[in-house]
Amino acid sequence: MKFSEHIQLLNRSIRYLFFLSRTHMICLTLSSILNNLLPYIPIYFSAKLLDALYEGRPTEQLLLLVLFTVGSVFLLSVTNTWLSSVRSQATNEMYRNQNWEMSEKAMHMAYASVEDPDVALLRSRIAMESQTGYNLWRLVFCTDSLISNLTRILMSLSLTMSFFFLESVPVSGKLVLVGGILLTTAVVVFTSRKTEELTDRFYSGCVRANLFYDKYDSYAQHYSSGKDIRIYDMAEGLLTLNRQELRSINEKKASLNLKSAALTSAEQILSHVLRFCVYLILIRAALSGGISVGSIARYVSCVMLLIGAASDCCANMQRLFANNPYMKRFFSLLDIPNPMYQGSLTVEKRDDNEYYVEFRDVSFRYPNTEAYALRHVNLKFKVGEKLAVVGENGSGKTTFIKLMCRLYDPTEGEILLNGVNIKKYDYNEYMSIFSVVFQDFRLFAFRLGENVAAGPEYDREKATQALNQSGLEERLAAMPEGTDSYLYKDFDSSGIEISGGEAQKIALARALYKDAPFLILDEPTAALDPVSEYEIYSSFNAIAGDKTAIYISHRLASCRFCDKIMVFDNGQIVQKGTHNSLIADACGKYHALWHAQAQYYTIENCNS
Repeated sequence: MKFSEHIQLLNRSIRYLFFLSRTHMICLTLSSILNNLLPYIPIYFSAKLLDALYEGRPTEQLLLLVLFTVGSVFLLSVTNTWLSSVRSQATNEMYRNQNWEMSEKAMHMAYASVEDPDVALLRSRIAMESQTGYNLWRLVFCTDSLISNLTRILMSLSLTMSFFFLESVPVSGKLVLVGGILLTTAVVVFTSRKTEELTDRFYSGCVRANLFYDKYDSYAQHYSSGKDIRIYDMAEGLLTLNRQELRSINEKKASLNLKSAALTSAEQILSHVLRFCVYLILIRAALSGGISVGSIARYVSCVMLLIGAASDCCANMQRLFANNPYMKRFFSLLDIPNPMYQGSLTVEKRDDNEYYVEFRDVSFRYPNTEAYALRHVNLKFKVGEKLAVVGENGSGKTTFIKLMCRLYDPTEGEILLNGVNIKKYDYNEYMSIFSVVFQDFRLFAFRLGENVAAGPEYDREKATQALNQSGLEERLAAMPEGTDSYLYKDFDSSGIEISGGEAQKIALARALYKDAPFLILDEPTAALDPVSEYEIYSSFNAIAGDKTAIYISHRLASCRFCDKIMVFDNGQIVQKGTHNSLIADACGKYHALWHAQAQYYTIENCNS
C-alpha cells in the first residue's frame, strides 16, 4: 500500500470515528491530553521543591509549592475522571452506532450482494477481525495512544529544552544524548515493525480458527444441540476437535511471544544504557555546579519519558499503518454499491383491480455464473388470479418469484406492471405490494405477535386473525400469553418450542398480516403434516381472498385450487393451462410429473 493511500485511509478512518460519535472523540482527545499532563506536574514542581529545600527557602514557600502541586493534580484528576465517565458512555454509543450502520448496510444492499458468498465471507471476516482487536477497535486504541504520545513528547521537550543551553554540559554530551534518543527510537521502530509483522501473520492465520470457534460455540452452547450431542455421543469428538484447534493456536502463540520477547529485550537494553549515560552526563554537570539537584531529577525523568513517548509514537504509527488493510477491508463492505435502480413512479391505486403483470422475453443468470436460471420467459396475468408454479427442483420456480418481487433485475428482457417497467416504480413502494413466504424464511426468538407483524408494535386482534387463518388456532389457544408468548428460549426461559410445521404456519400468518395485494407462497406446506396440508388447500381461496395468489410447489395436488398453472422445466415455461387441460396432455411435462407422484398413493403401494 502506498504512503498516500495510508494517509487517505487514516483521514477517512478518523472522520468515520467522528461520524460515529463526536462526543467520544472529543472526550478521548481531552482525556488523553489531561491523563498525560498529570505526570509532568509532580516532576516540574518536585524539582522546584528540591531546589527550594537545598536553597533553604521559607516554609511558607515550600508549603505553597506542595499545595499547588497537589491541588493541580487533584483538579486535573477530577476533570479526567469526569471525562472518562462521559467517554465510557460515548464509547457504547459509538459501537452501537457502528453495529447499527453495519445492520443498515446489510438491510439496504442489493439482494444479489446478500446472496453473494464472497460478500458473506467478507462480513464474517470483518466480524472476526473486530473480535480479534483489529479494524475499528485497533483504530480507537492507536488514536488514543497517539494523542497520549504526542502530549508526552511536547511536555518532555518543553521541560528538557533548557538542557541543551547549559554551558556546563559539553557539546559532546548533548550529541551523545541526541544520538542515543535517535538510536533508541530507530531500534524501537525496527522492533515494532517486526513485532507487528509477526502479530499480523499470527492473527491472519487465526481467521479460520475464529470462524471455527464461532460456529463451534454456536452449536455446542445452544440448548437445541443437546439432543444430538447426547443421542449420538458427540461430546468426546467435539471436545477432541476443540483441543486440537486450541493446541495449534497455543503453539503458534507461544512462538510469537518468544520472538516478540527477544525483540523487546534489545529495545529495553538500549533504553537502560541510555538512561545510564544521561545520569553520568547530569552528575558530571552537577558536580561542576552547572545544574541544580532538582534539575537532575527533572531532566532524567523527562528524557526517559521523551524516549518512551517517541518510541511509542513510532510504534503506534506503525500499528495504524498495519491496521489500514483491515480498515480498507472494513470500508470495502460499506462501499459495496447498490446497483438496483430505485425508481420514482408511484404504484397506481386502482379501484377496479385491473392490474396486469407481464414477463416479456425475460432471461436471467445469477451473478458470477454462466448458466441461465431462466430463459425467454413470456407470461401475462391479471391481478386477482390464482396461479400455480410447478416444476422439479432447480427448474427456476423460486428465481421467477425473486424477479417478480424485484430482488433481482432480469439479465435480459423486462417485467411490466400495467405496461410500465417495474424498475421505474419507487423501489420500496413496489416491494410493499408483495407478501411472500419463502422456503428459507426465518423466525426470531421474540414474541409471537412480533414475528407475525415483523416489528415490535402490532395489532393483537389482527395478528390473532392471521394466525387463525394460517391454521395455528388451536396452538395459539394453548399458549398462556397468547400473541405475547416468546418463541424459543434464547431470551425467555418460558419460551415456546415450535415444530417445523408450526413455524411454517407462523410465516404464512406474517404474509397474511401484511395484507399486500400479492400473496406468494413458496412451498408453503413442505413441513406440514397431511391433515394441515389439506386444511391449507381447502381454505386456499378464503385465505387469498381477492389477492393475486401465486402458489409454488412440487406437489401437484395443490395446483387443482388455482385458475392457471405454469409448468417450469430447465428455466423455461414449457406448459400453461388448467389442471384438467394439462393432465389431458399425455405428452406434456405436467402429465409426467402428476403420474410420477400419483404412483406413491395408489392402492397397490398403500397395501404393500
